[in-house]
Amino acid sequence: MSDTHNTPHDPDHGKQSPAEPQLPRQRAQLVAALIVLLLALLVTVLLLVPTGAREGADSAISDTTSALAPTTAPVILPQPVDDLAALPEATTFSAVIGGPPDLDQGQIPSGHVVHPNQKVPVYAQPGGSAIAALPTQQISSDTWVPVIAEEPGWVQVLLPSRPNGSTGWLSTQDTTLDIAHTPYRIVVDRAAFRLQLYRDEEVVGSWIVGIGKPGAETPAGRTFLLASLQDSRQTFSPVILPLGSHSDSHETYGGGPGTTGIHGWPSTDVLGRPSSDGCVRVPADALHVLSTDVPLGTPVLIT
Repeated sequence: MSDTHNTPHDPDHGKQSPAEPQLPRQRAQLVAALIVLLLALLVTVLLLVPTGAREGADSAISDTTSALAPTTAPVILPQPVDDLAALPEATTFSAVIGGPPDLDQGQIPSGHVVHPNQKVPVYAQPGGSAIAALPTQQISSDTWVPVIAEEPGWVQVLLPSRPNGSTGWLSTQDTTLDIAHTPYRIVVDRAAFRLQLYRDEEVVGSWIVGIGKPGAETPAGRTFLLASLQDSRQTFSPVILPLGSHSDSHETYGGGPGTTGIHGWPSTDVLGRPSSDGCVRVPADALHVLSTDVPLGTPVLIT
């Protein structure tokens, strides 16, 4: 009789012992194969994406970063002027052609004023062509003109030339300009026949004045104190304060260029009514204050 019939049943009988760990090894091999397949698919996809599309994405990020970064506006250099003496001088005796008109005539300027310590070019715009030359003196006074706008390296100023409201740009990129500040401004209300003097935002003087009569009205708009003049040929005012504006109806006053101004008068019956050929006639105490306390270049707003 065989011993086999007498031995209990063994499920592992006849199997080799290393057979049990084969299933985990096959699973690992399958996972590795899947990873290799996925990597191959990813490489294929990247190769199929057009190069320009990838560069476009990169450049979009770069552009966004550049747009968010703070930028400083470049300073525009002035065009060189070959012959400054050939340009017309911007004075009360001349007309300047090609300059931008003053578009904000109701706005009070900042109070910055500039004086050229040598003759300087006046430009139509920053970096544009020169249209005139601003001399160091106007009539018998130093030239001081008010700033009405600023850009890096440039200031826009009111000019004393015809037509009224003429402006031009000066370069501040060298040392030819002295820059100062006036705390004053003069406001002439023609309808009320009143001149008010402001220091900063406070009224420090108010007077009833005479203005231009019908047909020779005092021109409205922004202008400035151009000069201080003592003229022995006249007897109506000890001091005349020419403005940077001209009569719209008179080409000349007594042989001059028709410059409007602020001045006194021997009698007071001209005050409070339209009585002049375009100038502003003021009482003696007003003329004293305006001619002694208020610097040249101070803005004048005539409404």
